[in-house]
Amino acid sequence: MVFKIYKRGQGKYTRLASAFAAAVIVGLGCLRLFNQLEAVSWFGNERTKMWVATMVPTGLFVILSLLVFWLVNKPSVADFMIAAEGEMKKVSWSSRQEIVVSTSIVIIVVIMMAALLGATDFGFTLFFNWLLG
Repeated sequence: MVFKIYKRGQGKYTRLASAFAAAVIVGLGCLRLFNQLEAVSWFGNERTKMWVATMVPTGLFVILSLLVFWLVNKPSVADFMIAAEGEMKKVSWSSRQEIVVSTSIVIIVVIMMAALLGATDFGFTLFFNWLLG
């Protein structure tokens, strides 16, 4: 069957998150299409305009949702996502304290570099104003 879930239970969260992200993108695109179709005036009456503005994005959303479902269950794509989720489980994640310390160091260094570059720029500005003026 075309819409059978390939290797059910494996790579579940990766496939679910990918499908959800794709559904959000498709949904936002269909919402934009709805707004565009609602604004055009080349349809006959208001009822026809609303019918087209509603049903075209809805039909497109259903078709693209089925395409996304088929893609995340396609064997080559699903195997990649299963392998990616397996590799993510092997990653050695930093502790909260290590992340806080590392982030603090990065922020302090960025502020120091900004101050150093600002002082250098100010010094060059003064020097060239003195030289030229």
